[in-house]
Amino acid sequence: MLTRVFKSGNSLAVRIPKELAIVEAGQEIEIEQVGNTLVVRPVKKETLADLMEIFASFPKDFMADGREFHEQKERDWRGFGQAEKAE
Repeated sequence: MLTRVFKSGNSLAVRIPKELAIVEAGQEIEIEQVGNTLVVRPVKKETLADLMEIFASFPKDFMADGREFHEQKERDWRGFGQAEKAE
């Protein structure tokens, strides 16, 4: 399917035929150049509504042995926030 590139302000724009539309007008998309190909894909915004589906995708034995314990190292906080106070 052929379409045309046109100038829109200081940018180039592509008219996407209705038959190929995968997003609604105004929806954010991501565009990436791979070699001499442009890849256009909708931006999927993850919300907490997806959380249970994400958890369900974990294997049953995920963290079955618990978490590893790492000893906390003492931190040197001297000078922390000094740049903020100098302003």
